[in-house]
Amino acid sequence: MRRRSGGEGSIYQRQQDGLWVGAYQLDGKRAAVYGRTRTEVAEKLRAVQEQARKAGQLPEAGRLTVAEYLQQWLTQAEQRLRPKTLLDYGIMADKHIAPRIGSIRLLKLTPLRVSRFYAALAKDGMSARRRQMVHGLLHKALGDAHRWGLLPNNPAALVDVPRRERHELRLWAPAQVTGFLQAIQAGQGGQYAYLLGFLLASGCRIGEALGLRWGDVDFDAGTVRIERQITEVRCRPIEQAPKTDSGIRTMALPAWGLDLLRRQRTQVNAWRLQSGHAHTWPERVFTTSVGTVPGQRNIRRALHTLCDTLSLPRIRVHDLRHISLSLLAGAGVPVKDLQRRAGHSTPRMTLEVYTHVLGDTDRRAAQALEGIAQ
Repeated sequence: MRRRSGGEGSIYQRQQDGLWVGAYQLDGKRAAVYGRTRTEVAEKLRAVQEQARKAGQLPEAGRLTVAEYLQQWLTQAEQRLRPKTLLDYGIMADKHIAPRIGSIRLLKLTPLRVSRFYAALAKDGMSARRRQMVHGLLHKALGDAHRWGLLPNNPAALVDVPRRERHELRLWAPAQVTGFLQAIQAGQGGQYAYLLGFLLASGCRIGEALGLRWGDVDFDAGTVRIERQITEVRCRPIEQAPKTDSGIRTMALPAWGLDLLRRQRTQVNAWRLQSGHAHTWPERVFTTSVGTVPGQRNIRRALHTLCDTLSLPRIRVHDLRHISLSLLAGAGVPVKDLQRRAGHSTPRMTLEVYTHVLGDTDRRAAQALEGIAQ
């Protein structure tokens, strides 16, 4: 063991696993950082000491529990996480993680414990998608703990990610889609009818549609520009940029989609003049009759009411996006073009969601090749 000068700590190698340890003490508090090489540990020690000098205190990894660490991690991550993500992480930490593994000391959290934790969530009936989200939180938070020298490794990175279950998309038949659109064009569907129709025409996400402004619509070119989205956090709308650069895109609309936007503009202008405060009316394409951002619960209610009126199976608002993009995929639109329209960051995401439709396209391609041999 090589000792350092007062307060700087010491660095040594553990015999049982070969890991290097940097132990330090300040104001009566003892803790350690870990690494695979002496140089790595020395760098982590310097970083921790610099943090201690700035904050006036040291992290107590030896006493810190998983729940306590997550609470501190969420506080420091507030500025770099999206509001909806921060809210979801907080709920998962309090509701799912803390009751099961929250009391475990951070340094005692092993890949086996994390794997058993995921298995327990599955046994309780938690969906694979939700377990993936819990894993995402743990992986990110414990990864930071490793990077900051509080853990020798990231336990969540050493376990299998919960596999997502494949669910058949609930999509309407083309005739049902046509009937739905005709009803909207005939004036059915209430104040959100044209919004629902626009989701079919564009295939964009509901948050992207709600973030659309009239300056983003080019009627001459027949396009809309997606540059922002609105996320609902605790029933409060928050405007922000798309998660990835691929979410910023320009999309062409069919003629009937542009016609719906013209009708929406006429409807909004009428609401604006009736309001008595036309000069402060927002420039958003889709608003309520009083100029506020539509609540997603109300949009869902309007969709289900129209479905019931038309004797159509109820679907989610997000399924209108799936229907739009699935129709394009079935029509033979290349995956790369479909990816850009969907705003997916990779073609793989597009293939995973629309493989059931793209598979038909692949069979048509095989049939075309069969003709070569004849």
